[in-house]
Amino acid sequence: MFSKTCEYGIRAAIFIASESYQNKRVGLKEVAKKIDSPEAFTAKIMQILTKNKLIDSNKGVGGGFEIPLDRISKIKISQLVNALEGDRVFTGCGLGLSDCSEEHPCPIHDKFKAIRNGLSEMLETTTLEELALGLKSGDTFLRY
Repeated sequence: MFSKTCEYGIRAAIFIASESYQNKRVGLKEVAKKIDSPEAFTAKIMQILTKNKLIDSNKGVGGGFEIPLDRISKIKISQLVNALEGDRVFTGCGLGLSDCSEEHPCPIHDKFKAIRNGLSEMLETTTLEELALGLKSGDTFLRY
């Protein structure tokens, strides 16, 4: 459903948020290892999330990635997806056709629209805080 960029980006944000709850900044190597992503690819994802002000990056000794605690509860997963993929997940055709629309639907348009709307609602109503707290408590995991 999501691109690898988006999958890794969501995982990274969850991990960074869970570490931020412990007042820890995490470096690129640690993020890449924790989310099982190549380091160079993770660096590009971190640039996107930083540029979109979803995570903070601090350079130098004691630096790393973090998310201020007051911001974690306000970040919706839809914001991460939008920063990493644009609105394709929320508006795109299930078959990837560029001309699919209400007036000119693809064969799965109506059925996929319901799925896409459900996904959109879930992403809009799920906060980074919910997911990070699940990781912190041990109820969820990021790596298999």
